[in-house]
Amino acid sequence: MSIKPMLLPDIGDFKSVDIIEIMVKVGDVIAVDDPLFVLESDKATMEIPSSMAGKIVDLKVKIGDKVNTGVLVADIEVDDSAVVVKAVPVAAPVPTVAVSAAPVATSAPTVAPIVVAASADKPINAPVVGAKAHASPSVRVFARQLGVDLSQVTGTAVKGRVSKDDVQGFVKGVMSGAKALPNAVAVATGGMGIPAIKQPNFADFGDITSEPLSRIKKISGKHLHACWLNVPHVTQFDECDITEMEAFRSGLKEQAKARGVGVTPLIFVIKAAIAALKKFPHVNASLSVDGENLILKQYYHIGVAVDTPNGLMVPVIRDADKKSVWELAEALKELSHKAREGKLSPTDMSGATFSISSLGGIGGSQFTPIVNAPEVAILGVSKAKMQPVWNGAEFVPRLMMPFSMSYDHRVIDGAQGVKFTTYLGQMLTDIRQLLL
Repeated sequence: MSIKPMLLPDIGDFKSVDIIEIMVKVGDVIAVDDPLFVLESDKATMEIPSSMAGKIVDLKVKIGDKVNTGVLVADIEVDDSAVVVKAVPVAAPVPTVAVSAAPVATSAPTVAPIVVAASADKPINAPVVGAKAHASPSVRVFARQLGVDLSQVTGTAVKGRVSKDDVQGFVKGVMSGAKALPNAVAVATGGMGIPAIKQPNFADFGDITSEPLSRIKKISGKHLHACWLNVPHVTQFDECDITEMEAFRSGLKEQAKARGVGVTPLIFVIKAAIAALKKFPHVNASLSVDGENLILKQYYHIGVAVDTPNGLMVPVIRDADKKSVWELAEALKELSHKAREGKLSPTDMSGATFSISSLGGIGGSQFTPIVNAPEVAILGVSKAKMQPVWNGAEFVPRLMMPFSMSYDHRVIDGAQGVKFTTYLGQMLTDIRQLLL
């Protein structure tokens, strides 16, 4: 028996993350992958599994501590004759695997396995690559969402089982250029050669203060910058008459109250957008990495921008085309709550095929949203207002909603863009058409 240090595994580019729950205590006997701690960042809550098997003899952290990758979290007593092999990436943190964060090229992570000598009758399980992958259902879902072929991933858990750490390590290798990721869509991160904007010393002109950007704004800012540099944007502006839609929505208030949800105009915008995406499938697509092919998606996962105290987040309503108005309202309520509480998981924020940014509840007349690559289009919804509209005989008051769609001009030309927005407006003007 010997005492070994246990270090916090690679948690991506998160820094100084709070420990909000400790799930073990001194004296507990644990196995590899048993949950140890729950960490909470501005973006998500993460459960940290054990990288070793043995008995905990000392905990080096407590609730409320801020931790980083590689810090000492516990001392553990291990059986020197037992097999305890768990690869722990200790390279400099790289972005977490989430659609909302832009890939950043880094050096390939160095994996430092903790190896305890094995007895002759207990050989160490060598990692298996290319064989039939052994992984839990949650890991398989995680890999599928990232476009990772599990047969290409080295399994480092017990009996060669593939863990989420292994999948993340594989994707990080792809980002560094060390591996090729099958079926995944990459986003170029160009911008090299663009001159930087020179800044004066602002203090020369008066008093100043400085405050750090939130982690969400830092991550999303890099991604938005990459999207703006790499996607040739065109924005189509339009407006539609939602007088009848609003009357119908208002009639649902009692039912909505009984169900404990809110039926906002955004629900019907999602419904109309899905109808338009089905009619114009090139908008529900992504451009291949080499720019030679269009990847048409047969599913409709809608990203919805949510304003949170820490910045804008875009959770994803999966299979939105299969959901009723009530189911969409419930999904939007749940995801919005998780976003504002900082409890969105990577799954909650990945896989969107089309995004919607609605400022209707705040104000404004029009805006130009930035395409959330590798998607090829994004819809921006502004505040509706009553306007006089000529009906051929007289001006009548109608509730008009302005909206705009930014799109990737490499995929969508102007004619297709305006056809999409026109059709979308027709669906919102007469929502009965959504039933046809």
